Amino acid sequence: MDQSEKKPASNPAALLPIGIFLVLYLGMGLVFEYGLHIDQGFYKIPIVVVFMVALLVACVQNRGLKFNDKLTVMARGVGDPNIMTMILIFLVAGVFVGVTGRNSAEAVAYFLLSIAPAWASVAVLFVAACFVSTAMGTSVGTITLITPIAVAVSGVSGFSLPLCIGSVMGGAMFGDNLSFISDTTIAACSTQGCDMRDKFRANFKIALPAAVVTLAVILLVSTNAGVGHIAIPEYNLLLLIPYVLVLAGGLAGMNVFLVLLVGIFSGIAITLGTATVDFMSLLVNMKEGAEGMFETIMVTILVSAMCALIRQHGGFEALLAFIRRVFRGRVGGRLGVGLLVGAMDISTANNTVAIVMAGPIAKEISEEYGITPKESASLLDTFSCIFQGIIPYGAQMLIAVSTALDLGGTVTAFQVIPYLFYPYLLAVSSLVYILLGAGKGNRR
Repeated sequence: MDQSEKKPASNPAALLPIGIFLVLYLGMGLVFEYGLHIDQGFYKIPIVVVFMVALLVACVQNRGLKFNDKLTVMARGVGDPNIMTMILIFLVAGVFVGVTGRNSAEAVAYFLLSIAPAWASVAVLFVAACFVSTAMGTSVGTITLITPIAVAVSGVSGFSLPLCIGSVMGGAMFGDNLSFISDTTIAACSTQGCDMRDKFRANFKIALPAAVVTLAVILLVSTNAGVGHIAIPEYNLLLLIPYVLVLAGGLAGMNVFLVLLVGIFSGIAITLGTATVDFMSLLVNMKEGAEGMFETIMVTILVSAMCALIRQHGGFEALLAFIRRVFRGRVGGRLGVGLLVGAMDISTANNTVAIVMAGPIAKEISEEYGITPKESASLLDTFSCIFQGIIPYGAQMLIAVSTALDLGGTVTAFQVIPYLFYPYLLAVSSLVYILLGAGKGNRR
């Protein structure tokens, strides 16, 4: 066995690169966002560059290992089959989102609004956001597409704008958590080594009760609003077909690449056949969809390399030793996974990055505490979406508020926060799942 393959001893200093990243990213983000009042300040930070700095710190550490051996360790981390699968799925999912685009998402929302009574419009916004985000696999994309509809609904009714936006954000996080093609699902399943359908089944037990109660709360809160007529623009139901095919294929357990290819080719046929877009515009949309995943892919590569060095230097052993002291038994292990990714999300304001960073550590925790891969993947995804759906400096909140302001609405993040019913109820549902489900033993 060569030096790079020896089991490392516990070494808390090996976690320094993660600390450096969090200090730089969170520190600059808070200064930009709240000190200098730069619009969407957190997202002006070049996260790839910050991760490169953290990776450089990891390379400088562990002087007992030659640099060429460190390159070998990093290459093994990046070349893991789960990481390569994740990167390829990111690219194909980006192309799918580019093909389906804005018109398909709007068709879902307008169709549901057209068949529901006006007094249930806010509940319809929540349901529409749930469906669109589950089909598209992106909460930010869903919020971008559905928030203008929410502003319009608020403008012609007695529903408050914060309630409408909070409902859209809740529905967007529902699909971000559950979708087969969400980058969070891809990251969680890839890092934990589980099948997406198995993770979906475990996740659905947590998400469905929270969604049902959220729907009831929204209906209760919106009963006293005076609702006017809501105009419904023209829409084409054929544009829903790619979404339906992707959802059905995922639920049926089809290979995720095959599911996405079916969605892409059906989307191409329908958008061109209905003259929704021309051929050149479609090519541009596909290109932009794939390019939208490039930063996430680069972060995945850098984090994989950094985590490989941290593990080799004993950082994971140190973190596991801490978790063993603080968290006990099945409940403690599951709660440890959830709080770990939650802390990463608060620090990075990006639930995919949080999962990619926490995933390798969560895998070690899961093996230590007897947590099945589908459970750990579900907990990673769920807790990251809980925190991401609440923090006022997350992309979801920033885009929702800025979109509403651009359309003439008057709203702030802190006005929306009380109406984020779904993330709060998802947290309650998750804790109940941990407390009641942890004692049942492992079922693979």
